[in-house]
Amino acid sequence: MDKDSINQVIEGGLLPRRALLKASALGLAGSFVVPARASQDWMTHAGEPQGEYGQPSPFAQLKREQTGGHPLGHAAGSSSTPLQDLNGTITPNSLHFERHHSGIPAIDPARHTLTIYGDVRRQLQFSYEDLLAYPMETHQYFLECSGNSFRNTLNEPLDLTAGSLNGLVSGAEWTGVPLHYLLDEAGIDSAARWVIAEGADAAGMTRSLPMKLALDNVMVALYQNGEPLRPAQGYPMRLFVPGSEGNISVKWLQSLKVQGMPAYTRDETAKYTDLLANGQAEMFSLAMGVKSLITSPSGKMTLNRKGIYEVTGLAWSGAAAIRGVEISADGGVTWEPAALQSAARPMALTRFRLPWRWVGQSSILQSRATDTQGNIQPTRTVALARYSAAGFYHYNGIQSWHVSNAGVVKNVYV
Repeated sequence: MDKDSINQVIEGGLLPRRALLKASALGLAGSFVVPARASQDWMTHAGEPQGEYGQPSPFAQLKREQTGGHPLGHAAGSSSTPLQDLNGTITPNSLHFERHHSGIPAIDPARHTLTIYGDVRRQLQFSYEDLLAYPMETHQYFLECSGNSFRNTLNEPLDLTAGSLNGLVSGAEWTGVPLHYLLDEAGIDSAARWVIAEGADAAGMTRSLPMKLALDNVMVALYQNGEPLRPAQGYPMRLFVPGSEGNISVKWLQSLKVQGMPAYTRDETAKYTDLLANGQAEMFSLAMGVKSLITSPSGKMTLNRKGIYEVTGLAWSGAAAIRGVEISADGGVTWEPAALQSAARPMALTRFRLPWRWVGQSSILQSRATDTQGNIQPTRTVALARYSAAGFYHYNGIQSWHVSNAGVVKNVYV
């Protein structure tokens, strides 16, 4: 590819997937620099000694975005992952999104147990140490709150960052005991169809899990990204249900009751149900839909130079792996396939990338994901059509970012 072919850009300034590498080889994406000399002050003296727990650079201080809280109960609320400030597909534990209904309990693992009871041959109780002795598995999965992106269901678009709008999703490596090991040991009654999980927080979070799902790839998670769960993520143990709404992955897990029907708890009747346009309510709609999001360029950013940028973001699906992601720079009129950074894993975050030349043109950037089951991310209009105007769970409509002639990026509806 020569300079002339690079200039033959796709609609809206998008370039073929390998164009950025070609541009770099031609000297279009960088400039000659002189190696640093010892004149920099940090090269003239010894740095800080090693510490007991790693800390980020003072020049790269990131924090979660506080996106929700209860006016009468400050212990209940949520904070979002700053998606626009991260790269890759693994969210650092310190930046993983949080959602709490009654604050974060400080649980002594020596005094905490997990009980399995109900329609089983034998009631079992496991200490934290007991679970550490069981065979474990490690998998990369995303976790998404069913209320993620609800702000884009409002009548007017909010001028916020990607994290503030869509950051109730994170990706991590989870390690724990497959739940079916424990249920098999307890001996499930043949008529049992549900498992009722209860947490040990002050809210007593309780959710009903279909047995078919419980026996699939659910785990009792003990580690996140290699270290013991942090208290905000359920220490010492949590249920983890891959691909399903985050609320059903009950934190601070203390009991699992096996029975023939769901419990219809407060947290799955008064909340976490989907009110449909026809007035009916859909319950136990647990799977998260196929979804993607451009994280850069994104809301509240400003493009300070003209030239080639990398459009990058994340895609995920609760049903399968990501098969492909397309990017549009003209509000969905034309689409160009993006490159996937790594092999897509089922129910895990996948990063996508595509070079884009911006020379001051007004643009609307969008991404659209497709999973390996053929599910395609819908437009905002289609995503909203199925639900009541009062509904806001499971929204997975296409996110649109408007880039002005001045390079200012804002959230818009298309």
